[in-house]
Amino acid sequence: MKYSLQIDIALPRERMIELFDNPDNMACWQPGLVSYEHLSGEPGQVDAKAKLVYKMGNRDIEMIETVTHRNLPDEFFGTYDAKGCWNYIENRFSEIDENNTRWDFYTEFELSGFMKIMGWIMPGSFKKQSFKFMKLFKEFAEKA
Repeated sequence: MKYSLQIDIALPRERMIELFDNPDNMACWQPGLVSYEHLSGEPGQVDAKAKLVYKMGNRDIEMIETVTHRNLPDEFFGTYDAKGCWNYIENRFSEIDENNTRWDFYTEFELSGFMKIMGWIMPGSFKKQSFKFMKLFKEFAEKA
């Protein structure tokens, strides 16, 4: 499953990236995030790994983030591995003008087991969840 999303944020790109690139801010725009733990490599840099734990209903979901490409303020790519799900994400940031930034988001999922069934039954829910996080980041960033 692959899809792209886009959102405009009323902030200069430099400020938007400063907020996006700080793991301490993740809980402000990713509901359910319980913890973010750096595992290896230089934090936020290519090949760095971190463990993210989310509470979804009565389940804890653990995933391993691996930074695969970092060229900020333009791009940040990574993979996210969890039980039954592998996710690749490309984030691209471009200046609309000096006070507005466009965030282009591309993702690809490979699902197995129960998650594959969920992908067939409710493919739109993945896209909806991704866009929800983007909108929450926009709200957080524009108020920060």
